[in-house]
Amino acid sequence: MKTVIAWLPVVMLPAATLLLVPDDWPRWMLMWLFVWTIFAGCKWLTWWTAPSGAPWWRHCGYLTLWPGLDADSFLQSPSVSRPAASSWLFAFAKFGLGCVLVWGVAPLLPREPDLLRGWVGMIGIVFLLHFGVFDILSLAWQSAGVGAKPLMNWPILATSVSEFWGQRWNTAFRDLTHRFLFRPLTIRYGAKPALCVGFIFSGVVHELAISMPMGAGWGGPMAFFLVQGGAVFLERSPLGVRLGLGRGVIGRMFALVFLAGPSWLLFHPPFVGGVIVPFLDYIVARRSAS
Repeated sequence: MKTVIAWLPVVMLPAATLLLVPDDWPRWMLMWLFVWTIFAGCKWLTWWTAPSGAPWWRHCGYLTLWPGLDADSFLQSPSVSRPAASSWLFAFAKFGLGCVLVWGVAPLLPREPDLLRGWVGMIGIVFLLHFGVFDILSLAWQSAGVGAKPLMNWPILATSVSEFWGQRWNTAFRDLTHRFLFRPLTIRYGAKPALCVGFIFSGVVHELAISMPMGAGWGGPMAFFLVQGGAVFLERSPLGVRLGLGRGVIGRMFALVFLAGPSWLLFHPPFVGGVIVPFLDYIVARRSAS
């Protein structure tokens, strides 16, 4: 029964969104709601299965004011030192850059074609949220003595595709999949099958979050993550090791090609033009009206 309670919101919340949201809702609103319900279900899963011997305020904070998905570390971590002032300045600078891109640069770009405006705005949203707000929350919790590590760990410094996905980009999703997917499957079937399933799972989740709101672009996100899985296997192969595809300058270039090159498959034109651009238009108009 405990397992059912843990996993039930993961399934029911996104399913309820698909069934109950009116058809005339803006596609960007459906996307954000669907992403939130997936996140909320995963948040519940990690909290329900975590140790319970932590102060009540840590439980409340983990559930409401922390986007990470490593409940064990958040709830049980010993006190940490207060972050330096420079860390705060850097986090707010990234937040500010996101705001400039979203409300300053993107509205000045040509309306047609709209893909450039969508990509600039999307990069701005990532800086505003993932590198800005989430970093600020991390620093705030560290100031309170909680070991809440930043979710973005300098992804630009990755020297391999493996390092990018496993250690540097959105560690919340990595923590979730490692605990509930990769580690159990590795024990049972080995690392290679577990890695394949992990990238396929990522493809499914992103198909639902990116392709589903528009009902178009299906297959792009899955293809992107299959390419990522292939790149990981290639850089770990005997040939990849001899060529240095997983280290140094060559590894950095290899990662850049395989991460940036097929990114249009992940964020395909129907999503950028039908979800991101209308969302940007909405928040820019709201700010202008206020």
